[in-house]
Amino acid sequence: MENKPLSLYSFIINAENIQFQELTSTLHDVYIEIGIKSYNQHYRHLWPKGNTITYIQHSFTKKILEEEEKDQNTVLFLIKLNTEYVGLLKVTLHKSLMDYDQNDALYLDKIYILKEYAGNGIGGASLKFVGSIAQNLSKKAIFLESMQKGPALPFYLANNFKIVDESTVPFSNVIEEEKPMFLLKRTL
Repeated sequence: MENKPLSLYSFIINAENIQFQELTSTLHDVYIEIGIKSYNQHYRHLWPKGNTITYIQHSFTKKILEEEEKDQNTVLFLIKLNTEYVGLLKVTLHKSLMDYDQNDALYLDKIYILKEYAGNGIGGASLKFVGSIAQNLSKKAIFLESMQKGPALPFYLANNFKIVDESTVPFSNVIEEEKPMFLLKRTL
């Protein structure tokens, strides 16, 4: 396995400074706050009565973050726009998917951006950033999953991702008609 990427990356997009800062324990509270807020802004509709606690407990607790940080195959980032934290990324550096072995594929687990910062080029910069990690690791493809009924799907398709398979949200208590997802791939 390759080493984790550098701890801070910056992009200038439309005169806005977008930075990707690798998570440290001093920023766990910020990551949890951004994760919960952004997830609830975009995905409450998946859950009965909008109760997202199942997902929050599997993604945004200090115990979960500590476990993920110990995993050399997982990298967590906070996204900053100028001086404000506005989103997060979770990347699995090496993952076997479809006909790609772990040396050839990178998986983008999470890309969450606070709703109030949408439209600032952060999503595009995030995909560019993840693409640069994949290229540095000599990957052949980037994979991610997207809700079949969500606004993110057209964004990914417009950024050269192709639908390659179907999947579902892995939690049994998600509303049944909201569970369908697509697995998407972008070759490098």
